[in-house]
Amino acid sequence: MHAYLTTAHTAAEPVFRTVVIAAAPADVKVSTDTNPVRHAIGWMVLAFILTFLLTRTITRMIRAGKGPFRNIGGGGVHVHHQVFGIFMMLIAGAAEFAYEPGGVARGILAALFGAGAALTLDEFALWVYMDDVYWSAEGRKSVNAVLGAAGIGLLLMLGANPFDIGPGDSVPVAFFVIAINLAFALAAIFKGKVSTGLIGILVPFVAMVGTARIAKPDSPWARWRYPEGSRKREKALRRFPPGERTWWDRFKDLVAGAPTGH
Repeated sequence: MHAYLTTAHTAAEPVFRTVVIAAAPADVKVSTDTNPVRHAIGWMVLAFILTFLLTRTITRMIRAGKGPFRNIGGGGVHVHHQVFGIFMMLIAGAAEFAYEPGGVARGILAALFGAGAALTLDEFALWVYMDDVYWSAEGRKSVNAVLGAAGIGLLLMLGANPFDIGPGDSVPVAFFVIAINLAFALAAIFKGKVSTGLIGILVPFVAMVGTARIAKPDSPWARWRYPEGSRKREKALRRFPPGERTWWDRFKDLVAGAPTGH
């Protein structure tokens, strides 16, 4: 990524400067935008957040039977909105690789990709359970995934990059550190802490803390490592008692709607 940012900066700067300097008065100091990648990330994150909020607003209206919106489908088949999101990401990704546009076109493709990602991750729980659990407690994994992805996007906008290898860095050592960081992030995710693991990809300390702490009792890690009646199983149930609701759960209810039964 470091090389990509450097290449984009080097390639774009002479073109922008030539045009702007030619049009500006001689006594005016000219400054140019030399970070188009960061701006594309900004459009992607903005589209991601707005699409998620709009999608949840519409689905909550459908759930309540209000407004003109209805589920899409026919012949007994319900077409999930993640289908549209997948196609939007495919189109945006293919166009970016095929044409490598700049300027406004790059921003449009970034926004299209962000919107598609929001539609897709909003049904993340469907991938996990292979069942329509959108409004159930299990469907909360979708909200966790969306919030984690939004956090990653915001960190990228601020310049965080775990894959950045500077000119003075040892490549083998850098790759070793990256691999260890990803291992901690995956461990946190398998412990049921999806948002912590995703954000931990960019902020290693977050992933390490999530990995060190006890796993949630319904997580894959707990199913594999905490047998019934074990001390760790009991500790996990004390830390995350079934049915407990925290301020974070109430915040997710406010943003995405409460699951059935709450």
